[in-house]
Amino acid sequence: MSSFAKWHDHPNGVHPTALMRDWLTDRASLTYKLMEHCTQFRVQCLHQHRALCLADEYAAISLPQRQLVQERDVLLLCDGRPVVLGHTVLSMAATTTEWPFFGTLGERSLGTTLFGDPLVARGQLQFSRLYQGHPLVRRMCSAIGMTAFSSPLFARRSTFCRKAGMMLVTEVFFPEIKLLRKVLR
Repeated sequence: MSSFAKWHDHPNGVHPTALMRDWLTDRASLTYKLMEHCTQFRVQCLHQHRALCLADEYAAISLPQRQLVQERDVLLLCDGRPVVLGHTVLSMAATTTEWPFFGTLGERSLGTTLFGDPLVARGQLQFSRLYQGHPLVRRMCSAIGMTAFSSPLFARRSTFCRKAGMMLVTEVFFPEIKLLRKVLR
């Protein structure tokens, strides 16, 4: 299967169920939405380092070709279960003035930082279904000790701009996302 994702500007391009459409199209912070659906939310940082951007990413952050970027992959866990892989890339030219918090996030949520900063503007959401050959799906399998998922995984992505800096945030949903229900508090 393809290691390159086809991204759509409308969720109909990926044919989601009504429940999945709700997860994909909500423009609010995914972190806050997940917190409403569990009693314990946690971020598990898989890595944060320099890496070659993925083939379907470089144009989204206005790079002329595939090149080294700052990359961060995390699992978002609800009550101990991984429900989303968060994948963030930004240009090596991005400065600490543009993204002062990025290098020190650790196990903290990027979403709470982005949505709490009035200088950050979110771009358009795009949607895809990622197949087994896509690098992000392979990373998800590796992170949880699986060999494969039985069907393609829903994903969304958008850019975030702060001053002159741009980052791309991709969120890939584990099939277990459909099991989450709002927690009564």
